[in-house]
Amino acid sequence: MQNSIILLYFVLFLVLELVYFKVADRFNIIDKPNARSSHTKITIRGGGIIFPISVLVYAAANSFAYPYFIVGLFAISLISFLDDILTLNNKVRLSVHLTSVLLLFLEWDLFSLSWYWLLIALVFVIATINAYNFMDGINGITGGYSLLTIATLYYINSEVVQFVSPNLIILVGLSLLVFNFFNFRTKAKCFAGDVGSVSIAFIIIFLIGLLILKTANLSYIFLLLVYGVDTAFTVFFRKLRKENIFEAHRSHFYQFLSNKLKYKHINVASLYMLAQLLINVLLILLLSYQMLYPLLVFFGVTAIYLSLRFKLEGKTRLLNSYEN
Repeated sequence: MQNSIILLYFVLFLVLELVYFKVADRFNIIDKPNARSSHTKITIRGGGIIFPISVLVYAAANSFAYPYFIVGLFAISLISFLDDILTLNNKVRLSVHLTSVLLLFLEWDLFSLSWYWLLIALVFVIATINAYNFMDGINGITGGYSLLTIATLYYINSEVVQFVSPNLIILVGLSLLVFNFFNFRTKAKCFAGDVGSVSIAFIIIFLIGLLILKTANLSYIFLLLVYGVDTAFTVFFRKLRKENIFEAHRSHFYQFLSNKLKYKHINVASLYMLAQLLINVLLILLLSYQMLYPLLVFFGVTAIYLSLRFKLEGKTRLLNSYEN
């Protein structure tokens, strides 16, 4: 894609985002602080709507390539946007999520595999979508982390193995740049909303899935290792404390850093990005080795993460009931 075309798409997404701000302001689509939030001011919600729009723009310009993925993305983005506005019944929302994931499986051609692979894939996809949603709690973290992941996927697609059209990655990256311009700051102009966190998770899962199917290398799931470790152990600690894991909370490590230690949101988001960047570099360097080495990276990251949590939060806070 030529630089001039890239610039035109960037301007297009910027204009569309600004138009959405006007619509959101007109119809009062705002994010009010709640028990899970780390912000204190009312802000425009749903700025992440630009993510699925970027994919729809790509599809329209490319004869609607990846049709099952496109339909699944549209459905899961629409229901998430409606949930941002109306707060839908969980059964309705989950049924659409499941339908979208099954459409994703059709795009990946997974139904030719054994049932247990389908089950593993289902658990992974649903868990990742929810993890992304849980992690979207401070300025910059969703946009910054996702931009890093997309940039890494673009590098792999260009320099290691081509697994998808580069234009799709470029357009998604441009939408993330636009969103970060308004979100990766001390006083955010907008938040991603469920439509943003869920849709970008769906997009990134689709790309990583294509990459894994192309290479038969499961270690690429570690491109989301920081989010995965933080989410998994936060749920684990909450279960140990006998808390309801489905209730809103502020128990993630990034929330402790921003809420209790009062680190700036963008600094915490940058820390998560830096940690994932180091993992991504190691992962790419170890691609020619057996799965053993990426697993060593996984255990190393887990050990460092747990050491930091116990050192900074303390055993009592992590293992015993406390007020968030």
